[in-house]
Amino acid sequence: MTQEREGRVAFRTKSAEIVVAALFLIAGVLVMYDSVRLGSTWGDDGPQPGYFPFYIGLIMTVAALVNLAGGCIIPRDKNPPFVLSGQLRMVLTVLVPAAIYAGAITWIGIYVSSILFIAFFMRWLGKFAWWKVVAVSAGTAVALFLIFERWFLVPLPKGPIEALLGLN
Repeated sequence: MTQEREGRVAFRTKSAEIVVAALFLIAGVLVMYDSVRLGSTWGDDGPQPGYFPFYIGLIMTVAALVNLAGGCIIPRDKNPPFVLSGQLRMVLTVLVPAAIYAGAITWIGIYVSSILFIAFFMRWLGKFAWWKVVAVSAGTAVALFLIFERWFLVPLPKGPIEALLGLN
């Protein structure tokens, strides 16, 4: 696709490098901070709970600082588009519903969330008929329930609807 069809530049490479490096820097510092809280030294009986995570956080922090510095020195003439607005819109079309799905699992359980997630994508992006949407989304949830809960005996997060049906 040409740049005209994709739209204007949403992010350039320099911006993406800096943002991702900053996020990894924050994550590394948080890991180190919490590791110190747990105990990050070598005790009489061996490593304390935060010993190994502390060093993983330290490696993340150093790598993030190197990448942050590298991102900051990218010259203007070597800063191509990272993503165009049309491409970003396509990514967000999947990312936002997936994030909502992941968050909904906590409140309404994985089976109801999965039915809504599959139904949403089938209807919104696929434009499938309602009977197909209902059949596939409900059928998938029932199949997953039977496979995980009954066959493998692995309980998955359930919500209030499963409780009403006595499936907890």
